[in-house]
Amino acid sequence: MSEKVKPYKESDLNKKKQVEQMFDTISGNYDGLNRVISLGIDKKWRKRVVKQVVAKKPKSVLDIATGTGDLAISFAKFDVPKIVGFDLSEGMLSIARKKVATQKIADKIEFLQGDSEEMPFENNSFDAITVAFGVRNFENLEKGLSEILRVLKPGGLFVVLETSVPTKFPFKQGYFFYSKSILPLVGKLFSKDKVAYNYLSESASVFPYGENFNNILRNIGFKEVKNKPQTFGVASIYLASK
Repeated sequence: MSEKVKPYKESDLNKKKQVEQMFDTISGNYDGLNRVISLGIDKKWRKRVVKQVVAKKPKSVLDIATGTGDLAISFAKFDVPKIVGFDLSEGMLSIARKKVATQKIADKIEFLQGDSEEMPFENNSFDAITVAFGVRNFENLEKGLSEILRVLKPGGLFVVLETSVPTKFPFKQGYFFYSKSILPLVGKLFSKDKVAYNYLSESASVFPYGENFNNILRNIGFKEVKNKPQTFGVASIYLASK
């Protein structure tokens, strides 16, 4: 089980409500700030996720923790007939909806607000499910993953893109310096929410990455689990099936 880190340590709200509040607050400048913090590398990682999914020729894709919708929109450009972007934060979703409102792909994508641990979808609903930088925000990681397994079709593909910690010198040392010193500083300078990027850094550092996360997926019931470290191990792409 992953260590539970909350955005607002002084708040009495549960983690789920705190995460929703945090992303509502930072939604307006999330995209631009995300590019700055990741040095733009996250776009390359997302393209690799899309490549893995579209290779399976899915007819339906669910993108959980879709945020402002970038990953969901990418699938529409590859002629996936049905795409659902699902997120806890209505603030993030409002920006996602604006992105597609004037595009021809608007009829392919539906953005829904809701709880990833209690989704309003029937069993075996989607050919592929993705989560980019979202599983570490689950209130209960195992419950969220079990819910994903439930709505994934047999033979379907589950892809997670998440931060991880490099294991080799000097990348490990550089990662900790950047995540603990630079990332929170940039967040404080450019974000309305002064603690949000402290949380994002801290939650990334305690997430059970690599083989630890692989084992959690296997214990939930996923098959053919593997992970692919990205950019010296600062992120990982996890692949699993049902």
